[in-house]
Parts: sequence; C-alpha cells; structure tokens
Amino acid sequence: MSFRNNLLHLRASRNMTQEQLAMLLGVSRQSVTKWEAEKSYPEMDKLLKMCALFECTLDDLVQGDLTARPVSQVESASMPSGPATDVCGYDEHMRDFAIKIPTGIACIVLGVAWTVFFCGGPTGILHDGDVLALAGLFAGILTGLAFLVPAGMRHSSFVKAHPYIEDFYTAEQKSSAGRRCAAAVVAGIGIIFLGVLIAISTDKTGYENVGAGALIVLVAIAVWLIVNTGMLYSRTNLTVYNQSAIDELELDDIAKAAIDEERRKALLAAHGIKTRKQRLIGNLCGIIMIIASIAGLVMLFWPIAQGIDPDDVNWTSNFFWMAWVVGGLCCGIVALAVNAFVEDE
Repeated sequence: MSFRNNLLHLRASRNMTQEQLAMLLGVSRQSVTKWEAEKSYPEMDKLLKMCALFECTLDDLVQGDLTARPVSQVESASMPSGPATDVCGYDEHMRDFAIKIPTGIACIVLGVAWTVFFCGGPTGILHDGDVLALAGLFAGILTGLAFLVPAGMRHSSFVKAHPYIEDFYTAEQKSSAGRRCAAAVVAGIGIIFLGVLIAISTDKTGYENVGAGALIVLVAIAVWLIVNTGMLYSRTNLTVYNQSAIDELELDDIAKAAIDEERRKALLAAHGIKTRKQRLIGNLCGIIMIIASIAGLVMLFWPIAQGIDPDDVNWTSNFFWMAWVVGGLCCGIVALAVNAFVEDE
C-alpha cells in the first residue's frame, strides 16, 4: 500500500480538507496536493507530525495499509475546536515586513534629502559639496535596497510556503487596524503640509536648500508612517492574501487537484487572467521606471556636462529626483488602467 492512499484515507476519515491538514502541519496546501498526487514526498519532520496527528506509526503510514483501519479508531482526533489560530507565524512575519519595506523606502528618500541639503552649498569638503551630496544619495539608495531586497525575498518565500492561511483575525482587530491606518494617513498629510510650509518660509532667504531638505525629510517620515500602517491594515485581509495563492499554483497542479470541476475551471480561468494582467503591468512599469531612471540621471549630470557653474540655480539638477516620483505615479496609473480595461475573458 502506498503512502498516498494512506494519507487520502486518513484525511477523508476525519472530513479534513487539504487546507486544514496543511495548516496543522505548517505547510502549503500545494504541498499536500503534491503528496497526494505522488509528485513529491514530505520531509521526516512532517511525517512524524502526521504520525502524531493520525495516531499511527511511521512504518504503517509509509509502508503499511491504513485503509482497512476502522473509522472509529481515528474519529477521536479531529480538528481542534475553537477560533482559528496563527500556526504559521503569519502575523509576526507581516509585522516585520511592514517595518522593513517602509524603512527601505524612507532611506532612499532620506538620501535624496541629504543631496538637497548639500547640493550647491559649500561644505569645506571637495568642490561645493557635489561629491558629498552624491555620496549621501547613493548611500541612501544602497541602505534602502539592503532593507527592500531581502525583505521582498523572504516575503516571497513565505507566501510560497504558506499560500493559504485561515482567517484568525477578529472583527475588532481588523477595525482597530483600519482606524490606525486612517489616522496615519491624516497625520502623514499633516506632516507633509508642515514641510511645505517650511519650504515656503525659506524661499528667497538664502536657505532654500535647508527648507527643501527639511520638506523631503518630513516626506520620508510621512511615507514611513503611511506605508507601515497601510501594510499592517492590509495584512488583516486574508481573503486577498489567499487569493495570491492562485499565482503560486502551477496549471498542472490545478488540473490534478482533488476539487470539483466547476471550482477547477474557475481557478484555471483566474490563474490565466491574473497572470496576464500582472505580466502586462510588470512589463509596462519596468519600461516606465527605466525611462524615469535615465531621465533622472540626465537631469542630474547634464549641467555638469555643460560646464554650468554649480553655484548657479539650475532646476534640472536640483529636482532630478522628481523623475522617479513621476515614474511611480505613471506606474500607478498604468496599473489602474490595465485592471480597468484589460478584458477578463
């Protein structure tokens, strides 16, 4: 008798879904699907967990025949009762993710603020602070990427390992996260408005760089606050999180999954639609950001290439960072347009 048949029988005898078994073992539902399709085999620690869960020996589970085991012997160990719990460490992971992503973004923005502070003003180091300003900019970008790239990779790995998570958040927790997010948005707008007032008050006073730099620093603070609370609020919407599992499923896995035909067709359709839209959005946004990066670098180095005096006011070098802001806004518009006008068929 095969391990596959034993697992199918033990799970069916408890009326246990693949999602429920995956939650108890701390694996993805796709892993259980592949075990039952004999496309992969569980690791030893998962086998031992199953032995404890189904009250059987390892030899019986792997090589024995448990299909003849009376159902009455396995009914006592049913799914645990009570509210759902976070058995996968989802909340801790998302809280960490919601800190590192806005921190990475804020570091990049602070690098821009550093550049605005020193660009065009004498610092006593090298020539008019140009090199020092660029060093601060690249330091901010590298620090930001040091937060963003590993955090993104860890999150991608977590989603692949846990594509389905049962909703364990209470209504009060979701409501509280929503209130904090709304308050953070209002506070963030207020912080940015304060920065605008500072920039206006320093206009034509000889401290324009200081005012502009202070504005960008406050923007970095506001961005961190809004993105952090926004991610903490979105983490409570596990319906959206679970929907992303469609992207992780292979078409072959959906075709062989133990589900009814109507559900199978819906998943296959959704898989194709979402993949097509995401591919289109990703390609367009990639092109936009490449163009924005080229434009920003040209704006930054063009005055130097033309031999313009660094002390002269030059809007291209002072506002080169706006190229990425405009690029981000264009990406948002593209995403909205694709989702609105790309046909679902």
